[in-house]
Amino acid sequence: MNLSVFFKKDDLVPSIVTDINTGEVLMLAYMNRESLEKTLKSGYTWFWSRSRSELWNKGATSGNLQRVVEIYADCDNDTFLVKVEQTGVACHTGNRSCFFNKIYERE
Repeated sequence: MNLSVFFKKDDLVPSIVTDINTGEVLMLAYMNRESLEKTLKSGYTWFWSRSRSELWNKGATSGNLQRVVEIYADCDNDTFLVKVEQTGVACHTGNRSCFFNKIYERE
């Protein structure tokens, strides 16, 4: 597979991570070519940390691993949807999902 098609617009591709069983959105992170290659090779998520400017294997330190089941690219090949089996929580705050701060709810 030619991975360069995914990095034509930018070196970093937004990657939406969801739980394979529930569809719950767990987190958003960014992949560069190297992290995508490591993800495909290992079967576990790897991302590029924009704040630390380094690769990170999600859960390698905490044990909250994400085993990849499926990866999709959107119609423009510039966003990934990564479906995983999540061990433990996905968010570094200890929450299951990074999306726990509700800012609006229609009445």
